[in-house]
Amino acid sequence: MAAHALPATQRALKVAGANKVAVQMACPLPTLQDDEVLVRVRCASINPVDAKMLDLAPHVGATAGCEFAGDVVTVGAGVRNPAMAVGVAVFGCVCGNHPERADNGAYADYVAVAGDLVYLLPSHLTYAEGASLGAAMPTVGMALYSTWPLHTPQTRPQTPPQSLRADGSTTTTTTTSSTTTNQTRLAAAVEAADRAAAATTTTTTTNAGLAAGAAATTATTTTATAANYNHYVLVYGASTTCGALALQMLRYSGMVPVAVCSPSNFAMVTARGADAAFDYHDPACADNIRRHTHSSLGYVLDCIGDVASMKICYAAMGAAGGRYMALNPFPLRAHSRRDVKPDYVLVYTIFGKEMKLPRPFGRPARPKDRAFAEAWYRSTQSLVDTPAAIIPHPIRHGSGLADILPGLDCMRQASITGIKLVYQINDTPC
Repeated sequence: MAAHALPATQRALKVAGANKVAVQMACPLPTLQDDEVLVRVRCASINPVDAKMLDLAPHVGATAGCEFAGDVVTVGAGVRNPAMAVGVAVFGCVCGNHPERADNGAYADYVAVAGDLVYLLPSHLTYAEGASLGAAMPTVGMALYSTWPLHTPQTRPQTPPQSLRADGSTTTTTTTSSTTTNQTRLAAAVEAADRAAAATTTTTTTNAGLAAGAAATTATTTTATAANYNHYVLVYGASTTCGALALQMLRYSGMVPVAVCSPSNFAMVTARGADAAFDYHDPACADNIRRHTHSSLGYVLDCIGDVASMKICYAAMGAAGGRYMALNPFPLRAHSRRDVKPDYVLVYTIFGKEMKLPRPFGRPARPKDRAFAEAWYRSTQSLVDTPAAIIPHPIRHGSGLADILPGLDCMRQASITGIKLVYQINDTPC
């Protein structure tokens, strides 16, 4: 395909102050580094971090926005990914509102991104759907797989991981596999197995991926103790983009996710793999989760990360404690159990460079996070490429950079639930 003729300037949504952005019409294009590709943005979406960083760490003059989908127009000389070529459709994320790269962000006509840290956009996904997954894919990867001992998610039949203990160690189970064709047998089989295990010393469970036609039946011999239920993982805020994606990834890793969200989103999270859904408004929420998981819950992903969510998550965990992972810097005052190890992730560490931002967003360079991310993008491209393997979030469409401003206000006011805001930036509708 012929090289795209680059304009001298571009449109961009620039940071004008705390909670303030403005469309500017004659901005410089991003300076391309050797390991990067330049992408003409078709669609961009709003991520909660866009609003948070504008509130807490605005960098006046920087381009806002982190999630995008578009077409490669230039490939840097040092790009190692052989799939990167002019004209290839891709999606991913960058660090918008960047203090040292003011010319680069997703809310613009063009964005620069590392060639090893971007997904190819398959034909069965629209640009809008790609943009909706741009930050969620690496965020869920970092949160669930960079430190926890879970199997990498795969569409092919997969044996469940060894039983997990809260300290990260494992116990061995005996498994055999065969093929099944009915996707709906997954939830019913797991539920039936859990009921049976309460009264007997052996169970047979079915574990399968969410993709149509990809399933496996796994027979597991265990003893009916609480330790045998630690395949559960709690996802608090399961109706968020990252939460809903985490449900799907956990199923592909042989785990059984349990969701916390509003009742209006129960159907959505169940369709994405939740074994059960619980209402965070219910005063008995934590007790109900602990009962459902047989007081064995040792792993929690908190997509909200405030005092209220942390309180429920800690109370829902089993007597042995375990691991708590937040997608925000968590409030230390809510850390109420010594037997729980809390942590959080910021997706921008995947780029392996120091983030010179005010607390709590600043981070030193983390080369190990860059190495993990490169491997994560490579290993999960097959999931992205498989039709129906990943169910994107419900999308509310917008058009134009100016339309993003009221969307940021909605995100800031927490008036968005169960949907993703995506905006057409260039050319045909997303």
